[in-house]
Parts: sequence; C-alpha cells; structure tokens
Amino acid sequence: MKFTKSPYVWLPLWIAIGIALGIFIGNTFSIFKSRHSLFNRGDKLEAVLEYINDSYVDSINLQELVEDAIPDLVTGLDPHSTYISAKDLDMVNEDLEGHFSGIGVQFSILNDTIVVISVISGGPSSAAGIVAGDRIVKVQDKEFVGKTLTNELVMRNLRGAKGSSVKLGIKHFYSAKIVPITVKRGDIPVNTVDASFSIAKGVGYVKVDKFGSTTYSEFINALSKLKAEGVKSIIIDLRQNTGGYMQAAEMMVNEFFPKNQLVVFAEGRNFPRDAYYSDGSGTFQNEQVVVLVDEGSASASEIFAGAIQDTDRGLIIGRRTFGKGLVQQQREFKDGSALRLTVARYHTPSGRCIQKAYTRGKSEDYQMDLMNRYLRGEMDNQDSIKFSKGMPLFKTKGGRPIRGNDGIMPDIFVPRDTIGINSYYLNVVNKGYAYEYAIRYIDRNRTMLKSFKKWQHLAGFLQNQSLVENLVEYALQKGVNRRPYLIDESYDLLQRQLIANIIRPLFGESAYFQYVLKDDVLLKRAIGLVHSQKATREAIVSQRYKK
Repeated sequence: MKFTKSPYVWLPLWIAIGIALGIFIGNTFSIFKSRHSLFNRGDKLEAVLEYINDSYVDSINLQELVEDAIPDLVTGLDPHSTYISAKDLDMVNEDLEGHFSGIGVQFSILNDTIVVISVISGGPSSAAGIVAGDRIVKVQDKEFVGKTLTNELVMRNLRGAKGSSVKLGIKHFYSAKIVPITVKRGDIPVNTVDASFSIAKGVGYVKVDKFGSTTYSEFINALSKLKAEGVKSIIIDLRQNTGGYMQAAEMMVNEFFPKNQLVVFAEGRNFPRDAYYSDGSGTFQNEQVVVLVDEGSASASEIFAGAIQDTDRGLIIGRRTFGKGLVQQQREFKDGSALRLTVARYHTPSGRCIQKAYTRGKSEDYQMDLMNRYLRGEMDNQDSIKFSKGMPLFKTKGGRPIRGNDGIMPDIFVPRDTIGINSYYLNVVNKGYAYEYAIRYIDRNRTMLKSFKKWQHLAGFLQNQSLVENLVEYALQKGVNRRPYLIDESYDLLQRQLIANIIRPLFGESAYFQYVLKDDVLLKRAIGLVHSQKATREAIVSQRYKK
C-alpha cells in the first residue's frame, strides 16, 4: 500500500525555508542598496576609500594607503604642488628657517665613512673636542659605516631636538683608536649668503645660495661691509639659486629701488592680486647692478632678476633661467605632514609670468626640460634657444622688448665655459675622486697646511705641488685609466678644482669662492660691463641688447 505524507507535515519546513530566503534577499538588497547609495554620493574619493576599507579581499591599513596616494594626487596637478610627510617636513624647512638643531659639523661621506670637513666655531662639536678630519664611525654605540650611508641618513641621526645628546664614536685623523664623545645638540645657523667680497676696484660681489629667513639680514650686512670698503657697484650671483622665501627676495630688491616701484605681484583663481611695492628705504638705489643667472636660477631668483630687468635698474647676464613662477601655499596636518598647493602665479612689474609651460600629469616632461635645453645646445649658443609657441612680448619701463613666460632671458647671453671639460675630467670629478684626493691630502699634511695664515699663500704653495699627477695616480687605482691627451687638456681645470677643495675646509666659503672665481668667464664679463658704465639706467635704456 502506498503511503503519502500529509501536506501539513511539510508546512513547517517550507515556512523555515521561506523565512531564511527572505532574510537572505533582504540582507542582499540592503547591502546592494547601501553600496548603491555609497557610490551615488558626490564624494567619490570618500566612497572609494570606504568601499576598500569594508570589502577589500585582504586587510589593509587605510591610513598608509592614503599616505601613499596623496603624493600622486597632488603632483599630478602641476610640477610644484607637493605633499610632504611628517618625517620630511622639518628637514625641508630647516635650510630656509635660518637654523636647525644639530652637532655643528660639515661632513662628507668618503669611502663609506663620515668625514668631518669643518667644525662650526663655538658650536657643540667644537666644544666637545671634535676637529676637521675626524671620522664618525659610531652613533649611539652602534656602528655607523658602510655602503648604506646617505647624507639624509646621517642628518637624521646627527640632527635632533635642541638640548638632546648624541653619543658618537670618533676616530681622530691622527689615531686609529675610537674615542667615545657625547655631543649636546644646539642651534646651528644656516647661512644663505655664501660669500661677499670686493672683486675689483669699486666692484663688490655677493653670492646668494638661496632665499631663507635670514637672507635679507645677511645681504644687508654684506652690502654694508662692501660699501665701507669703497664699493660703488654690485654684482649679485644667483646662479644655481633655486629660490626659497619670496619675502627675502622682495626685501633684497627693495634696496635698489626708489619709493613706490612695483616689484612683483601674484594672482590666482581664488587668490586676489597681492602686490609688493618698494618703500624707498633702499641703501643702493643709484649704483650699478649686475645680476648673474643660469638655468639653475629659479623662483625667487627669477622674481629678483625680473624686477631688476623690467625696471631697467640693472643688467641680467648669463643664460636663460629655469622658469618657475608658481606660488605655493602650505597647509599643515595634525600629524605634522604638510600640503604645498599652487594657488597663484607670480608676475614681474611688466606683467609677465616667468613660469614655463607644463602639461598636467606630465611632470616627467617638465623635469626633462633642462636636459632638452642642454641637448639642443642652448647652454652654448643663443640661437639654439627655443621658446614656447605664442610667447607674448612685454616692455620694460624704458621701452625695451622682453619675453614673457619660459623663465628670464638675460639682457646679455654668455655661454657656459667648456674649456678643459672632457670625458676624463667629468669621470674623475663626477665620481668624487678629485674631492676624495683633496681630503686625503689635507689629512696627510694638516700640520703643514695650518701654518698658512692666508688662503692666497696656500694657493700659491699648492700651485707648485704635483697635485694633478697624484690625482691621476689615485684615480688609476680606482679604475680610471690614464688618458694623457685628455689629462693635459684638463690639467688647469683639475688643478683649480683640487686647490679649491683644499682651501674650502681650511679657510671657509668666502676664500673658496674668491679662488674658484678668479677665471670665471661670466664674472669677468660682468666686471667689464661695470667698468665701462654699461649697467647704468641710461646705458641700459639707450642700448638694445640682442635677445
């Protein structure tokens, strides 16, 4: 007999299945609705991050993801907007703030070891007994040598909070013994005016490395010293000066202008026009001014040069500048990181913006611009200079035509000096062998070298030593073959490099620049222009310098 179950027996099972199915469909619809709502929001970035955080296949640190993503997001806007992590911000700011906290030494990494090149007089290391030529081989009782050493790593370990201490293992140049020395960190000044001295009769020279918080006071002190020495005209060297604080450049320009002269103005989409005018308190308003620039002069350097050029206040000579005229505004986050966002463009008094062309998201093309200039011969021949299409023309205060955008084109083009530069010279110098040999020479002859009281006397002595021959032998041991013809061709340049590298740690920056600039082609041209009165306002306006 066939047995059939009553439908009432299956009813509880069907009810249970129906409830489960309803819950599943409800949850699925709820999740879909939630995600659908999430992706319909206006804030796409927040939606993406939330979705990744909720649903990504692996566990992930969302904060790290954001930290990695922000730089790409910001740098894609333009070549100069940037995100700076908390660990890097202090170091980025220190060089411009005028001081940092550290042990007070200038160092170089030589043969995988930190070599003290010079010690700041009266600084923490000087007080602790560290001297030039010492090797730092331990930091906080740990070995601190080897191929992993970098300048950044060294600075991170030697710099620190004011008043904090760092224990160093020092190997003095005259002994093989490692001596433990504890140095209490202190404020270390950062000089931005490298050198100032009288370069010729009545002509002063000032080398400005960058524009920082102390640059103006350093510059004023340099001008005062030079005027006391009888200087009537000034040459300001901004070559390879990449910029810095705009206010420092504005205050420097003020020294050369009468009252109410427009120096620079900035404007942006949500950045109202902000203009800076001279106040008439300048101490160098009538003397001749020549500014030296090259392809490494950027930002504040270009604003300084542009203001001088636009007003016919002085001559700009050298090579076309970098072309950076964007204004960055810095905003700091709670974690100590910062965002520097481009908010405006700088304009010189004539109205031109010196920013060179760029395409959003193609920063590599932008960074290759200098290399492209070099490859097409722009550094050597004015006719090889290529400007952006449709570049507008402006006029100076005196009516001279000047180009806008793509940097500052000098009034007088002077090509780079390539005499003596060949493959052997570049090989030896770029690999650091000329510098290494100079430090070794100082180590071996320190007592004798200290007997010289003036750098000029030391330079005269070194001129008669076999420095180049010994360098060639040293380079040979490092794997650089002798090239007699090329060595002879670059002999004078190699000798000058060696002597300059020996003078620098013994007599300082000013002595170094006085020696190394003796045969500088651009500087000689500037001195000639001043002596022939070609840098006066009247001469500048009356002549039409070839662009």
